[in-house]
Amino acid sequence: MRRNPAYCEETEEFWVEGLITDKQLPNPDLALIVTNTLCWSLTLTKPSRSPSDPSTRDSSRGPKLERDITLWIKRALDEDLGAGDVTTNNIVRDNASATARIVSKQDGIVSGVDVAQDVFLALDESVEFISSVSDGARVVTGQLLLELAGPARAVFSGERTALNFLGRMSGIATLTRQFVDAIAGTKVVILDTRKTVPGLRAIDKLAVRHGGGQNHRFGLYDMVLIKDNHIDYAGSLSEAIRRIQASGTSRDIEVEARTIDEVQEALDLGIKRILLDNMSVVELREAVNLGAGKAKLEASGNVTLDNVREVAEAGVDFISIGALTHSAKAFDVSLRLVG
Repeated sequence: MRRNPAYCEETEEFWVEGLITDKQLPNPDLALIVTNTLCWSLTLTKPSRSPSDPSTRDSSRGPKLERDITLWIKRALDEDLGAGDVTTNNIVRDNASATARIVSKQDGIVSGVDVAQDVFLALDESVEFISSVSDGARVVTGQLLLELAGPARAVFSGERTALNFLGRMSGIATLTRQFVDAIAGTKVVILDTRKTVPGLRAIDKLAVRHGGGQNHRFGLYDMVLIKDNHIDYAGSLSEAIRRIQASGTSRDIEVEARTIDEVQEALDLGIKRILLDNMSVVELREAVNLGAGKAKLEASGNVTLDNVREVAEAGVDFISIGALTHSAKAFDVSLRLVG
């Protein structure tokens, strides 16, 4: 990789030869516009400072969103608009105004109201909103979610991107709440996984939180999870654990156990969190008896709304469900002009 000097939008520092340095750059017009937190992409370009760029817009004008999300809003708009909305720009007058309402077309949990607002604000900061609900609220068919008013072109051009985010996020939140409600009264926490749309993990995981679930590790960097392939490569569960412990890592360590024998093996080595992979309810109960007071236990694999209650009542601490983000059905919402 060629390591040219670049400005990292994530850290607001200059990056030269792989190191963060003082804010000195031979050519101040060179900048790095990135969509990840590690500044690995070194495509150099002139930084945009237009009001329509959500990464530079005054955040007091709209909802406070994670930086990864605002960057993906910009990317989604760039993808949709390209060189410009050739339909809207030739039909709608430049100085026209419009008022519109976004309405739920089904019952469920809403998520993405703040994101939808930021989509429109990225196109024009003068758009104003009346939000009827907050993210995480339960809504019914026909309920008003958001009313907006402002430049008509911004309303028309932002519609699809805003509804795409709102529909996906609300679908995830709705499915998550169904699982949370199904285990009500137990101690179990519903977790997501890394089975998210590439690049949209922050958005998918935010929707899970709006639905009442919690986030598992965000990526490969923030927690050690020794999985089956790691174990097979190392030759045994004990050897995989030994290698991790020898690294001196301070991160939490979780081990995937496929059998009761592996659960015992992990417990003997002092592991405090164990993922019980595709175990039957009988095996889950046995693992719970072994791990009582010694480790937190997470059930994972083939969990559905039909069996999640039985899995929870086996006594585990967590249930992780990939379907929350990889199989959630899009929530039906629509935008209609008023007047």
